[in-house]
Amino acid sequence: MESTDLMPREKLLKYGATALADHELLAIFLRTGTKGCPVMQLSAQVLQHFGSLRALLSADQASFCTMKGLGITQFIQLQATTEMTKRYLKQEMVNSHIFHDPETVKLYLRTELQQEEREVFMVLFLDNQHRLIKKERLFLGTINVSNVYPREIIKEALYCNAAALILAHNHPSGIAEPSYADQIITQKICDSAELMEIRILDHFIVGKNDCYSFAEHRLL
Repeated sequence: MESTDLMPREKLLKYGATALADHELLAIFLRTGTKGCPVMQLSAQVLQHFGSLRALLSADQASFCTMKGLGITQFIQLQATTEMTKRYLKQEMVNSHIFHDPETVKLYLRTELQQEEREVFMVLFLDNQHRLIKKERLFLGTINVSNVYPREIIKEALYCNAAALILAHNHPSGIAEPSYADQIITQKICDSAELMEIRILDHFIVGKNDCYSFAEHRLL
């Protein structure tokens, strides 16, 4: 049997979860279809209705349960699964030197920020070994109007005795590319941090399907 002929569960066991398409992962979660609609067909219809896994995961209870084949039980299970993923990633960050694993940081930030409908500016405060001390959502709104104050970031860093920072914000438009304002505010924060001997390790921009790194593009 080729991988395309395998049912999702068998395909996962043989090739791993990353080999599955979105609708196949969802089919495993749903387990069963409805009368006259097999689970693979149902999962495809659900994704078509919501537009993407991201939209499905961020749907509120009312929107979720209006779709035929979905109900309060599936909503609860999906919310719990999503929250477990967030907590797993947070523990991974706490227990590892996250600067040496930027892909884990990207995945964590995408889990935190990708579903936000407005722009959120988050800071990860790290110790000398680049382990997470805490995270803070410090500013809301677009960077142009949300008043991102470098002094507030540095003040919080000094309060928790952070040695390094990772900056992150999302682009609700879905495009993970830095604007001119993004570059200006990043430079201002870097200048303020340097005065206090605090390192800015990276600034990530979370888009719909990607996560842009200032460090990887040599913008820090």
